[in-house]
Amino acid sequence: MEKYDRIVKLWQSYRIVSPADLDKYLDSFRVLFAFHSGKIENDEITWYDTREIFENGKVINFTGTPRALFEQHNQKICYEALKEKIVNREALSVELVKEIHRALTQGTYDERRYIVHNERPGEFKKHDYVTGMHEVGSSAEDVESDLEELIDEVNFYAGEDALKAAAYLHARFEFIHPFADGNGRVGRTLMNYYLMAHDHPPLIVYDEHKRLYFECLERYDKAEELSPLVEFMKYEIEKTWENALNLNDGIKSEHKGLSDLTQGM
Repeated sequence: MEKYDRIVKLWQSYRIVSPADLDKYLDSFRVLFAFHSGKIENDEITWYDTREIFENGKVINFTGTPRALFEQHNQKICYEALKEKIVNREALSVELVKEIHRALTQGTYDERRYIVHNERPGEFKKHDYVTGMHEVGSSAEDVESDLEELIDEVNFYAGEDALKAAAYLHARFEFIHPFADGNGRVGRTLMNYYLMAHDHPPLIVYDEHKRLYFECLERYDKAEELSPLVEFMKYEIEKTWENALNLNDGIKSEHKGLSDLTQGM
C-alpha cells in the first residue's frame, strides 16, 4: 500500500466524532498550517509568533507590522469557528465561504480597500483585480453566481475521490478569485474543510514549496489541467502526516550519536 493510502487509512482510524477529537489530532497541525498558509503571502510571519498566538493568545516582543499578528490570530479564530461544522460535515455554501473570509481577514484590509474601494471582510470584491500570470478571475458582477455554481458542482459530486474534488474546488476557487484580499488563505482553508468533512486528512502547503504550488494553479488557469495540483496535494499530505504515520508504525527517526558529532572536533 502506498504511503498516501496508508495515511488516509490512518486518519480514518481516528474516528473523529467531536471537536475535542479534532483538537487532539490537529494539535500540531493547526499551528503549522496557520504558519505556512500565512507565510506564503506574508514574509513577516514566524512559526514562533504563530505558536504563541495559538497556545497563549499573545505575542511578546513583537517588532513587525500589526497585520501579521492579526492574520495569525484570525487563523486561530477561524479554526475554532469551523471545527464543529467539520465534525458535523456541513455542506459547502456561499455563506460558509463568506464566514471563512470574514474570520481570516478581519482587521487586515488596508486603507485603499476599506475606505477608497469600500470593500469589507466577508464581502465579495467590488472591483476587478489582476490575479496572476494569466489575469484570471471572475468579474465582480459574476463572482456570486460563479461561486454558487462551483459549490453546487462540488456538493453534488457523486464520485469518491475526495482529493481530486478538493483539488478542483481549490483551483476553481482561486480562478474565480472572489475577494479583494485573502483568497489564498480562504482557498486553502476551504480545501482542508472539504477534505476533513469527507473523512480525509488535511494538508499543509509548505512555504518552501510555494513556487511549485503556484505553478500547479497556473497550469489549471492556463489549460484546466488538474493532475499537477492533485499530485502536488498528494505529496503535501505525505509530508504533512509522515511523522504521525511513522509513530503509528513504531518507526523511530535516526539521529547521530555523540561519537559521530564529536569525531574530528
